[in-house]
Amino acid sequence: MIIACPACSTRYVVPDSAIGVEGRTVRCAKCRHSWFQQGPDLPVREVPVAAPASAAPPAIMPAPMPSAAPVPAAAPEPEAHVYGADEPVPEPPVVPRPVVRPAARSAEETFDETASSFEHEPPFRPRRNMAKLWTMAGIGFAVLVAVLVALAAWLGVPKWLPAAHATFGAGNPDLVLSFPSERQDRRTLPNGTEYFGASGTVSNVGKQPQDVPPILIVLRDAKDKVVYTWDVTPPRDMLKPGESVTINEAVTDVPKSAKVAEIGWKPE
Repeated sequence: MIIACPACSTRYVVPDSAIGVEGRTVRCAKCRHSWFQQGPDLPVREVPVAAPASAAPPAIMPAPMPSAAPVPAAAPEPEAHVYGADEPVPEPPVVPRPVVRPAARSAEETFDETASSFEHEPPFRPRRNMAKLWTMAGIGFAVLVAVLVALAAWLGVPKWLPAAHATFGAGNPDLVLSFPSERQDRRTLPNGTEYFGASGTVSNVGKQPQDVPPILIVLRDAKDKVVYTWDVTPPRDMLKPGESVTINEAVTDVPKSAKVAEIGWKPE
């Protein structure tokens, strides 16, 4: 018998004995669809009826037919898989449903007079408010400056900053440092060497002995920029009340741009 798959209409040639009179469940080998196939119909036996006795008509010989081209034999139908009594029947395959997309709306339907082209809609980001950003940045900078000022007042200004400390130290008020300008000598030697000499005194005007700290000599150019410095160690480490000590210092190879000399206590 010939059976056809209800899903893909593929036809198969199956022996009648494989289906049986009661029918069986079969599966399509092409699309894997399973269905119950009814058995073949039983042939109806016809009882022959005796023809009345009469004179037999003369036999008429059929006219010869012209020879026709041979009809090609049809390709054999593929055999379908027949499940046995103990073989489970698989579930039919799930055919995905087609995705139906909504039809595009016309320009009249999509136009909205109340909508603004500058409003943001997902997934677009909102427009940035630059004034708000600058305000937040200014507040953050002000907070940072306030924190740094508070730290400087609490811990002191770091020494690595250019204006972190003064050029000279505060010194002891009982120690008087005197280096008059008329006792400073700045000239060029005959061999072209730049020479600078300074002479002065350190006096203890207090009523207690005082330790004499190091002295710092600073040379500046016409723009008040420091171009040369050196330390001077006093000849005495301590002065009693009313005592004084004279200091004479001279250096060579100082920068030619040096114009002004400043002398004070070396900062700690």
